[in-house]
Amino acid sequence: MCLTNVFGQGFLHRDGQRIVDGGGKNVLLRGLGLGGWMVQEGYMLKTQPFASPQHVIKQKIEDVIGKENTAEFYEAYLKNGITKRDIDSLAAWGFNSVRLPMHYNLYTPAIEDEKNGDITWLEKGFKMTDDVLKWCEAKNIYLILDLHAAPGGQGKDAAISDYDESKPSLWESDANQKKMIAFWKKIAERYKDHPWIGAYDIINEPNWNFTGTNKNGCDEKQNGPLKDLMVSVTKAIRDVDKNHLIFIEGNCWGNNYSGVFPLWDDNMGLSFHKYWNYNDTASVQQFLDYREMLNVPIWLGESGENSNVWFTDAIALVESHNIGWAFWPMKKIANTAGVTSVNITEDYKALLNYWKDGGEKQSIEAAKTTLMQIAENYKMENLSINKDVIDAMFRQVYTKQTLPYANHELPGKIIASAYDLGQHNYAYFDTDFINYHVATGKERTPWNTGHVMRNDGVDLQACSDKHTNGFSVTDIKDGEWLVFTVYVKKAGHYSVHARVASENSNGILHLETEANTRSKAVSVPNTGGLNSWKTIEMSNVNLQEGAQKIKVVFDKGDFNLNYLEIK
Repeated sequence: MCLTNVFGQGFLHRDGQRIVDGGGKNVLLRGLGLGGWMVQEGYMLKTQPFASPQHVIKQKIEDVIGKENTAEFYEAYLKNGITKRDIDSLAAWGFNSVRLPMHYNLYTPAIEDEKNGDITWLEKGFKMTDDVLKWCEAKNIYLILDLHAAPGGQGKDAAISDYDESKPSLWESDANQKKMIAFWKKIAERYKDHPWIGAYDIINEPNWNFTGTNKNGCDEKQNGPLKDLMVSVTKAIRDVDKNHLIFIEGNCWGNNYSGVFPLWDDNMGLSFHKYWNYNDTASVQQFLDYREMLNVPIWLGESGENSNVWFTDAIALVESHNIGWAFWPMKKIANTAGVTSVNITEDYKALLNYWKDGGEKQSIEAAKTTLMQIAENYKMENLSINKDVIDAMFRQVYTKQTLPYANHELPGKIIASAYDLGQHNYAYFDTDFINYHVATGKERTPWNTGHVMRNDGVDLQACSDKHTNGFSVTDIKDGEWLVFTVYVKKAGHYSVHARVASENSNGILHLETEANTRSKAVSVPNTGGLNSWKTIEMSNVNLQEGAQKIKVVFDKGDFNLNYLEIK
């Protein structure tokens, strides 16, 4: 079966194995998924595991502040979650596409709320989509529409699709499937003439066991219901829209395509998702084979949630094969592994503790204030921007050059956690720097003991010592090192005062410069503990005038470092 079409020349479309624009130019999509906005997932809000799907999170909130206040919270949350400033920021950072994960319930009611089997529409979701499209178009960014939470829920990994096992799923309800088909036809009718809609990603991660034993559909051989539904959705789209590229996804978090081929449309691409595995050609070979066999484009529709080294390696890998990508997500609370972080509050921590363990319940007024502040913190102007992540996703993919993370003018202080931006083995060396999850499927390799401030292998911790930026380097191992770009006002011999903390006297460190000078090594004494700070001195360190790089080498580790003061 082939649903042929003639696409408009201004639209992204398939040209054999490539995605091209209206002029036939190859387009390498570099995108970000706006996860957590239209579809909340518990791990993004720190409510996992006691509240993972959105409907459970919402019920937890209603239990403490009531339905009316909950509606007010969600109104603020959705208003602040993605704005023009967010899209402008993504464009400035280098993204040329956005993947919008949609929850069907912003566009159409649940089937149990419809009358006589009717399908009605809600303007809210369409207005939100219109706004994002307008902001994207202004910045020449392609918007890819992704049905992340289908009617009834499409996967056993419930948080992803807001699946409620007490109600009929997408696969157990003809009404839900009809609603999904109607949803995509409505979307296509509305956006058929918009070339900055890059593609329709018609179903995200349909994790379901139709005939197999794995609950997420990883051992399915036929995937008959999935293919049938995707064919029906494609037909509904093509009834009104001959222009737009359509992405499909396999079962098992998007990757099990058994039984899905042959394809049925000539303007289609395959999406696959990649998390925690190795960044070698073997990790994507199956999809390279599909691309060759079917003569269609492939797209890394979702990836991320790892270390900066993994990000750089993954993007370098797929781009070397002309595969575009969309990383995940845009915003999470207290997040180092994304482009931004939503700042957590002490009151919100207390609310999380109440939900998790019980104890004293906040008053309705106090809990509402807590939640409305979190909604306020979702505004772009209130976020923390993880510039190290952005640097790893773009600049570091193509250069080994390091850049200063902060201004270090000497004489003065070098804050240890503000080491250079750059690749592992160039900006820093750490013994465990990447997160794999490949051997047993249950355990992940340890790579960072801190998970604060930055997303490199360097282990950082909160620090309350004087003259700190709030973080210090910790869990230092033998042979690790850090590089700092500094500016020395005047050449000369300087003394270096290192602020250290240790519970033993094992540590040793020294400095090296680009001028091939090396300081004498200095021992780190037992300061009384890893949070008891003391200053030690390295004397007669020769520094040249001007911009240069200094390497701090940990000959022996097992201590913490706050800063170096150059006098």
